[in-house]
Amino acid sequence: MAKTIFLVDDSATILLSVSNILRKAGFAVEKAANAEEAMKKFSASVKVDLLITDLNMPGMNGIELIKKVRNLPLYRFLPILFLTTESQQSRKVEAKAAGASGWIVKPATADDLLHTIKLVIK
Repeated sequence: MAKTIFLVDDSATILLSVSNILRKAGFAVEKAANAEEAMKKFSASVKVDLLITDLNMPGMNGIELIKKVRNLPLYRFLPILFLTTESQQSRKVEAKAAGASGWIVKPATADDLLHTIKLVIK
């Protein structure tokens, strides 16, 4: 059975391009255009194997989303990757502290993306 990856990004272009890469690699994809929409799906106990979220989004940002997801018992151990244009060490430390498993800097190649996903999904 295909692993499901939940993609959260306010960029429709990123959602489309990354979900195409993931589907071609054999993953099922769940999408949300912002953190609030993602939380609605998490509250409804969406079944996912990995969360990939943008950092900078209007409203709730990616770090706040990770903290909220980590507070839900069902998702306490869910692998979470950040997909963002930011690469500062301070942001990485903040993301790690919030519960992120890893970090992918945009624009990521399909190979980089899939390689990182394989490291965190068993």
